[in-house]
Amino acid sequence: MAKDKYIYVRDNISGFSFANLGLFTGFADGIYNAVYSLVLLEIFRSSAFVGVYVAIYAAFCMIVGLFANEIFRLFSKTRIFYFSVLMLALCYAMMGFSIRPSTFITLDFTSGIAATLVGVLIPLFMSDFSHGIGMAKLNSRYHLWVNVGALFAPMIAVTIATYFNNRAAFFASSIIYFACCMVFAYFNIIQPDKRIRRVNPRRTFRALWRNTLAFFRFPGMSRAYAVNFGYYSLRAMRYLYVPIVVIENGFSKDTLGWVLSLGIIPYLLLSELMGRMVGALGKKIWLVTGFLSFAILSLLATFSVGFPLLMIFVVWQVSGALMESVHDLLFFDATHPSQQSRFYGIFRTSANLPNVIAPILGAGCIAIFGATSAVWWVTAFIGGVSVLILAGHK
Repeated sequence: MAKDKYIYVRDNISGFSFANLGLFTGFADGIYNAVYSLVLLEIFRSSAFVGVYVAIYAAFCMIVGLFANEIFRLFSKTRIFYFSVLMLALCYAMMGFSIRPSTFITLDFTSGIAATLVGVLIPLFMSDFSHGIGMAKLNSRYHLWVNVGALFAPMIAVTIATYFNNRAAFFASSIIYFACCMVFAYFNIIQPDKRIRRVNPRRTFRALWRNTLAFFRFPGMSRAYAVNFGYYSLRAMRYLYVPIVVIENGFSKDTLGWVLSLGIIPYLLLSELMGRMVGALGKKIWLVTGFLSFAILSLLATFSVGFPLLMIFVVWQVSGALMESVHDLLFFDATHPSQQSRFYGIFRTSANLPNVIAPILGAGCIAIFGATSAVWWVTAFIGGVSVLILAGHK
């Protein structure tokens, strides 16, 4: 699939403009993620069932990601981005007021479609406008703004949850996504409309299957997929189980807010620095260091309680910060821009599939050992396997 055409873009727009949207996604998602697992715990009353639900939800989002390339064939990226951001804003606003579990779950799955497409589109926009900049710098800038936005998000989320209820925090995420849509409108991007063609489901599935096979046959893509899978598996387990474990250990929501906010500081300090360090020393050393240190800290977390456990939850964010700006560069460095729109939807499922597999493994550990803290055995295993995969990469 050839790179999309642009009829008009405001003169001062570059890849950094799209990277700066990370301020909105980081802020909105930071609020959302701080209370999401707590809302699910209210609904299902079991951390194991929470893991199963998240796995089903992630499987749905992964299917959406697989069909992203087919959606891009029908509509311009600009039109899809507007639709997706507005859908997120509307769904989150309604989730903030929804009371019945069935209503919340329906809105959650609907917002998952939009969140998946936004996650695919921002890197593609960055790549389209990366001329003379490079994806390493743009990734660093994007994640810097994500973390700036996420720094205060947990405290805002727990404050709203304390004064109202956990679900009310979603309304704040809705307002932020409305603001994101306004900023994107300022870019004044105009793309030619694509001719709407009748969709043949059988042909669509065949095209999807051929595209998936072509992706994994492309040199380096299997390893890039596995490394990205490992990174997002660790991220998924942190977001899902850290809030539950903190509350189950008897700490307050205010303490949870501080743990989540302090964990953002390593990302803020290292985001821009990693862009330069990757250029100096390459990607592999930072990925190996990140995965290995996370595996070791996960083993320590399985035996820790109280404040030492909270310290681990903060310190292991350094491991994540070392990998954040690097984890997807194996894909971008191995593909030409004309191939990225074709393959990125497939590659992006490596961000969704971990939310299917990792929570199921976590739920299994909880069922076997009878404690939520058993999930850190899973993150230790994932970190160790990821190091072995990278050890074979030259």
